[in-house]
Amino acid sequence: MKNLLLTLVILISGLSFGQAIEPVLEAENGLVKATYHYENGAVQQVGYFKDGKLDGKWTSYDVNGNVSAIAEYTNGEKSGKWMFYSNGSTVSEVSYVDNRIVDVKKFSQNSIADKD
Repeated sequence: MKNLLLTLVILISGLSFGQAIEPVLEAENGLVKATYHYENGAVQQVGYFKDGKLDGKWTSYDVNGNVSAIAEYTNGEKSGKWMFYSNGSTVSEVSYVDNRIVDVKKFSQNSIADKD
């Protein structure tokens, strides 16, 4: 009985992981734009490939369509400033040089100045 239960769990797990949604790929200005979706159809991530490597701006979204991260790649390596948005209350800025973290800053929503 335990073996049957274990076999069913493995089979069901395999089927659920095997149903991944393929990204939508489009040619755009000499790059390949990739759009990944959640199972509900909402956009999960949008970014670009150049010569098969991550390149340029990549934006991630939560299931409600809110931006959760903005990243930058250069020739497949992490570069520039990456922004991570958490629960609408904090923002983390991670700076990369040569694919390595060189600085991390955190901001709370209350500390961000309003220009109006």
